[in-house]
Amino acid sequence: ISGKSQILFALVFTTRYLDLLTSFISLYNTSMKMIYIGCSYATVYLIYMKFRATYDGNHDSFRVEFLVVPVGGLSVLINHDFSPLEILWTFSIYLESVAILPQLFMISKTGEAETITTHYLFCLGLYRALYLFNWIWRYYFEGFFDMIAIVAGVVQTVLYCDFFYLYATKVLKGKKLSLPA
Repeated sequence: ISGKSQILFALVFTTRYLDLLTSFISLYNTSMKMIYIGCSYATVYLIYMKFRATYDGNHDSFRVEFLVVPVGGLSVLINHDFSPLEILWTFSIYLESVAILPQLFMISKTGEAETITTHYLFCLGLYRALYLFNWIWRYYFEGFFDMIAIVAGVVQTVLYCDFFYLYATKVLKGKKLSLPA
């Protein structure tokens, strides 16, 4: 697992759920947001501290600043409302769409991935792909259309397409995910 991708996901949830400090929607909403943030940081802790002996930092060499800096600039330039919380929410949406790149880079660098890792990545991609149903539902029943979220979701889904193909052709057939030489 790429520790750098996990740090990016922790940053995604931290910046997305800063509204916890300003508004209360419900106990369930607050609890789930805190669980997302807590689990993200717990995963980072486990990778870098508790199980650091099993973490391969040599292969996890993607330069995350090449993602964070452009995403930060884009979120300042293109957002719904030029306010700090809105810019940070937009940053989280943009960053989530590319946060998987260090993981995909790590797989391409090593040329293979363990089966449990590929199942995890498939679930991450499926989670985002399920947003498509949410967008259709909200547009059909609420007339709501968020271009920022849709474009970011499409970008993330496109990034997963090659992985989904390999997952379907190899992992689902009981083979280990290994990239062609």
